[in-house]
Amino acid sequence: MPSINQLTIMGHAGRNPEMRYSPNGNPVTSFSIATSHRYKSGEEWKEQTEWVDVIAWNKLAEICQERVSKGDLVYVQGRLQSRSWEGQDGKLHFKNEIVASTIKFFTKREQSTEPDQVAVPEELPF
Repeated sequence: MPSINQLTIMGHAGRNPEMRYSPNGNPVTSFSIATSHRYKSGEEWKEQTEWVDVIAWNKLAEICQERVSKGDLVYVQGRLQSRSWEGQDGKLHFKNEIVASTIKFFTKREQSTEPDQVAVPEELPF
């Protein structure tokens, strides 16, 4: 039976990317993206922020290392990856992350004329 594992997210980089190399010598870069959801609770507007970890490999990893910095607006397409490991404390840890296949770069938040208002190119699927 066919299945789909495709995620699309757009938000602001929460930290500068960190690049390292796999045991095979392949570059891998990781960073986080913050997305916000506004909702009304009674008469008050509230905002909930979600943090998503992004992993990029090879040439895309090198490009992210060069082009992404904290605060940048970033569009990411990729697949969901879940992994687990045993920590130094002996406890089992779990993590969900997006393994990027496509990344598009936009302006820094402080360069935008209006907060969180960005002209989205027509080629984006939303």
